[in-house]
Amino acid sequence: MLISLQNLGKSFGDTVVLHDINATVEKGERIGIVGENGAGKTTLLKVLCGEYQPDEGEYQISRGVTLGYLEQNSKLDPTLDVYGEMRSAFAPVLSAMEQMQVLENKLEKNPGDEQLLAKHAELSAVIDAADGYHMDIQIKKVLSGMAFGPETYTKGVAVLSGGEHTRLRLAKLLLQRPDLLILDEPTNHLDFATMEWLEEYLKSYSGAVLVVSHDRYFLDSVCTRIWEVEDHQLTSYKGNYSAYLPQKEAAVALQQKQHDADVAKAQKLEDYIARNIVRASTTKMAQSRRKQLEKMEITEKPHSGPQQLNFKFEFDVTPYKELLTIKNLSVKIGERVLLHPFDLQVLRGERLVIAGPNGAGKSTLMQVLDGKRKPSGGMVRLGAGAKASIFEQQQMRRGGRVIDAIWDKWPRFTELEVRNHLARFGFRGEEVFKSCSALSGGELARLRFAEIVLERPNLLFLDEPTNHLDIYTRESLTQALMAYEGTLLLITHDRYLMNSLECPILYVEDGNATLYPSYERMMHREDPAAAAPKEEKEKAPAGKAAYGKEQRRRKAELRTRIKAVEDEIETLGAHIVELENEIASPEVLRDHVLLRDKCDELEDSRFHQQELFDEWEKLLEEQEQYEQAE
Repeated sequence: MLISLQNLGKSFGDTVVLHDINATVEKGERIGIVGENGAGKTTLLKVLCGEYQPDEGEYQISRGVTLGYLEQNSKLDPTLDVYGEMRSAFAPVLSAMEQMQVLENKLEKNPGDEQLLAKHAELSAVIDAADGYHMDIQIKKVLSGMAFGPETYTKGVAVLSGGEHTRLRLAKLLLQRPDLLILDEPTNHLDFATMEWLEEYLKSYSGAVLVVSHDRYFLDSVCTRIWEVEDHQLTSYKGNYSAYLPQKEAAVALQQKQHDADVAKAQKLEDYIARNIVRASTTKMAQSRRKQLEKMEITEKPHSGPQQLNFKFEFDVTPYKELLTIKNLSVKIGERVLLHPFDLQVLRGERLVIAGPNGAGKSTLMQVLDGKRKPSGGMVRLGAGAKASIFEQQQMRRGGRVIDAIWDKWPRFTELEVRNHLARFGFRGEEVFKSCSALSGGELARLRFAEIVLERPNLLFLDEPTNHLDIYTRESLTQALMAYEGTLLLITHDRYLMNSLECPILYVEDGNATLYPSYERMMHREDPAAAAPKEEKEKAPAGKAAYGKEQRRRKAELRTRIKAVEDEIETLGAHIVELENEIASPEVLRDHVLLRDKCDELEDSRFHQQELFDEWEKLLEEQEQYEQAE
């Protein structure tokens, strides 16, 4: 065990942020922390790192365990260059090497000095533990993974962009190799290649990882456990984010069922007492029921859960079919060519994602398409009837109150109508009177979406719309964009959103714009052959391929495996029913530890059952293909 939290709590004034937190971090675990913005995730990290002291309870760090913390806004040395900053991660090793040089000079004169030899062995251990003699190899490997090429090694830290600064801080932390890596939103400002490299690095990392992230793909790829911070509490779930969702749903359903049963029982007791307390023959029984009622503990009603936004993007005017036409378009900034000439046409109702590495020119291209910037060459034309709304990556700070942002633009709305509309975007109660200048990045984004919905555009230009949004709000936005019937042009690094939209992707890199038909094809862009099998299947001639010995052998294997999977599904189904009956029994419900274990076993069984169903469907599909080929 690396860290233990026992009844830990943290408050700021009268505001309780964390209460009665109990958890452990074990060696090798990869724990993802999820929760709404403001739930207390970053506060928890700061307590673990010693920046905040808990107000109640305690936390223990095992002796000798080292922590490395990537904050959202930590600093680097502005006097160093990129490579020098990375070498500073090896400060103890560099110091040991300098001391060894001095010792070795002394040992040449006194080779038998035991004190010098002992010191030499001690320094050697420091260097070997950090693999110091391969320091430069490690530095270059991590810098390459974090998208810093050799041409950036001498670049001053002081002139790095925000994204480069974040990547360099993460690279330095990875080099220090602490026993527990604590990361707060590490995928911010990372492009696809860098995110994939980081995911693979963390999966093979020798220590433990504790990470706050709103990136669903990242949490699925890396994490083996999820901590949910909700209503000041922490709940731990086995598996990655996709495994956490059904577990959470089942736990809430079970708690609601127990709450309803307790309330119904209490009502029956109250009714019995009311009817029998005044009757001499039943007074003692009623008094007994009253004592039973007073001692009764009603299971708490489950928390309503994360705030789910419910909105739709709609429009009134149907535009011309050829909504966006690009001909021979080129984009330059000064002498630098961001995009060589290319053609593209986006039709009414189509979606297009613009993707690519950081600095490739995606936002500049979007500004050309939405009319904020003139093209360097060629033309961009919007079709007749186009009505566009724009979401910028960095939302401008604005004056006034939240309610004024809507009311000033739509003055005919009543206060009730404005407040009802804002409530759909998470602004409830007194929050509508909050000053816009005090809003967080996520709140500013939600306010802009509240405006866009009222603008009723048939064309959306969105630049990184999920930045600053928590994982639940991202889900709401994804659903709204999937349901949008207008035309959508979107820049994003959010792989879950990109894959959910199921649309073509314009990949911008090294001055070239390449159109891929889907997210999957784009991810195989460096290996064109990987995208070919599906096309070959689609283009295969109607004639059936020769059916030989190998096909018959495989068909027999399929029959055997299908039967085995069906038997296992049947056995597992019976076990699930047995577990459900056990969980509903009074003996298990009274024992919270046993109840939790039974619920965990039930969710594991359901998860495995779904895997078996998926395998069974694939096997049947393959079997059907062989039967059609006969």
